[in-house]
Amino acid sequence: MKISVIGAGAMGGSTVEGLIKGNTFRNEDITVSDPSQAVVEKFSKLGVSVTTDNKLAADVADIVCVVVKPWLVERVLKDIKPELDPKKQILIVIAAGVSSESIKNWLGDYCPPLFLAIPNIAIAEMASMTFIVPVNASEKDTQTVVSIFDEMGHTLITDEQHLAAGTTLASCGIAYAMRYIRAASEGGVELGFKADDAKKIVMQTMKGAVELLEASGMHPEAAIDLVTTPGGVTIKGLNEMEHAGFTSAVIRGLKAGAK
Repeated sequence: MKISVIGAGAMGGSTVEGLIKGNTFRNEDITVSDPSQAVVEKFSKLGVSVTTDNKLAADVADIVCVVVKPWLVERVLKDIKPELDPKKQILIVIAAGVSSESIKNWLGDYCPPLFLAIPNIAIAEMASMTFIVPVNASEKDTQTVVSIFDEMGHTLITDEQHLAAGTTLASCGIAYAMRYIRAASEGGVELGFKADDAKKIVMQTMKGAVELLEASGMHPEAAIDLVTTPGGVTIKGLNEMEHAGFTSAVIRGLKAGAK
């Protein structure tokens, strides 16, 4: 099985890095197509096939993965359209806000079984949360695509209606989590730690919170209750954050991102 990734910017490049680290594809069965010579050279050194010709990348693959900015999707798809074979290939489009209806209109009879996918950049470290929408795809094709992304994190099959919400919760959401890390790290510096030490403390604390919730299955509030001693510093800190609108700010940010 061969896969081509057309577009190796931040998201596409992270996807390729995840594919390289995984066991589904051999490096020589991964093709990267990108107009940037620096990007091509980077991935060539990692042992994958590279090209600046999107048509060539589409022609050699069993799975064609288009990962470009939303406003470039139409141009790229129409460019590779003659190389697509609906009977032999799978098409994955990773681009926020691009509808399956638009893609089918652009490709017409050339449209292979289609999947809309939204991972996040943690896919490079095999830790993505990826949302997948199958469109006119068989169960076998769906299992193939899910297994690829499952190896690079966790996947959730959803409908197209919820893809925007998934994008803001996980794809945009990773930036929101990083903003908390930055804020808490700056607070750590004010408390007297060096900047690098503060960042390490905050990241390990977040990692510990996630692993605890995963292992225990507890609701976050139940876990919070374990460390909020009556009259203690934790509850005072939490309440101060809530007075400043912490929970409301998070929810409003998520809803704004989904508009």
